[in-house]
Amino acid sequence: MPYKDLREYIQRLEKEGLFRWVDEEVDKDWELSCIMRTLFRGLPSEKRVAVGFRNVKGYKIPVVVGMIGASKQVQAMAMETEPDVVKIHEKWIKAQENPVEPVMVSSGPVKEVILKGNDVDLYKIPVPVWTPDRDPAPFFNPLWVTKNAATKGRNMGMYRVHVKGKAKTGIYFAGTHQHGLTDILSWDALGKPTEAAFIVGCDPSLYVAAVTKVPLGVDEFSVAGGIRGEPVELVKCETVDIEVPASAEFIIEGEFRANEREPEGPFGEWTGYMASAPFGMPVFHVKCITHRKDPIYQGVISQMPPSESSGMRQALYEGLVLKHLKHDLKLPGIVDVHLPESTGCNGYLWISIKKTYPGQVEQVAAAALGRMGPRISKYIIITDDDIDIRDAFAREWALGFRVRLEEDIQISRVTAALSMDPSATEDENIPLDDRTGAKVIIDATKKWEYPAIALPPRKYLEKVTSQWSKYGLPEVDTSWVFRGVPEN
Repeated sequence: MPYKDLREYIQRLEKEGLFRWVDEEVDKDWELSCIMRTLFRGLPSEKRVAVGFRNVKGYKIPVVVGMIGASKQVQAMAMETEPDVVKIHEKWIKAQENPVEPVMVSSGPVKEVILKGNDVDLYKIPVPVWTPDRDPAPFFNPLWVTKNAATKGRNMGMYRVHVKGKAKTGIYFAGTHQHGLTDILSWDALGKPTEAAFIVGCDPSLYVAAVTKVPLGVDEFSVAGGIRGEPVELVKCETVDIEVPASAEFIIEGEFRANEREPEGPFGEWTGYMASAPFGMPVFHVKCITHRKDPIYQGVISQMPPSESSGMRQALYEGLVLKHLKHDLKLPGIVDVHLPESTGCNGYLWISIKKTYPGQVEQVAAAALGRMGPRISKYIIITDDDIDIRDAFAREWALGFRVRLEEDIQISRVTAALSMDPSATEDENIPLDDRTGAKVIIDATKKWEYPAIALPPRKYLEKVTSQWSKYGLPEVDTSWVFRGVPEN
């Protein structure tokens, strides 16, 4: 059964040992983020848990973090599937191919408290400072809902929110390819304000649907319904013509005034660097806040990988490319797609294939680039199906011994730069849309028959590992022992 709200999801995570409450008082402006950073850097992914802070200094509202991307186990729980990357890909692809339209309801828990006018005060919400001494203010990591002036189509996406006042925020877009900015520009062209709302705390399927780049015109609420297997229940906002989840914790409603721009940031981003927008970003004016009587604030830790933002995107971005190559284009020989978290699941795109015809590597690389767009993936590397592209050791081995440097590396003509890549320019005043770069496509496949792999046959290794205890040696990780070992 799908989760009805964030609270039911927390209960499920607690039951499975994937969520911990912290009762010690913590300061939201430095301590909370440092605890989460220590957890992400100090534990392997499989041991990380989502965390709740019951006692936030100066507030009575608890804060939860890591709810979607703390680990593959947590992400699988969010999507109600098994903690296996193949199962996550399958569930994600199925949700995209079988969307379930949302339904409207008259009211919901998010309407329990309604604040307008002078009662609107963002500072009463425990919004964390995520990079202490570097972020200029607290930042929300919410889900925005906007509509397009021309099509009236709805978009939901995750964009950071710079708190600038009691009823004023900034927002950041990495370029006009982002659908939320497309909507704002459509209203700017008419000289009219863009009505919008952002969501804080909700059923995890909404976060899953919103952080990925589904095609323009696809309603993310419907994709979330595909994940849930049931419709998302929506209610009308109080002051703007926007629909939002009825069971959310907070909804912040308002508008972007036509063509109004201000500097925004800096903020610690997924690249691991501080990112700002000195050339100006849209400005949001809050009209109304609705929330539950006892709300829970949901945050997302981003900044230097590994982080929740990169962790939650990894399997979902991989699933987008996998669906495009295997299901939409039906290209033969596609085995796996991997976006390493070290570059925020954006810099490197690895694809393993069963190579069967000339030009296959070039076709796959071009098709992948066509799906992800020019601002994603700086390196596209294609290798053989015997390479486990999720294993950094195997990836480096393939680069070391299957690439002819003079023949197998192509550098594309100048195109749009990878979003937020600080190497794209030293002039931060150049608008993001005007920053340029290139792509590197590497053919890391075998070009002819190679010598046999210099490892013992599997049958001998299996016999040794089955009787390992009799040798009196330390325990070994058998998954590593058999990595790269042929079946026969």
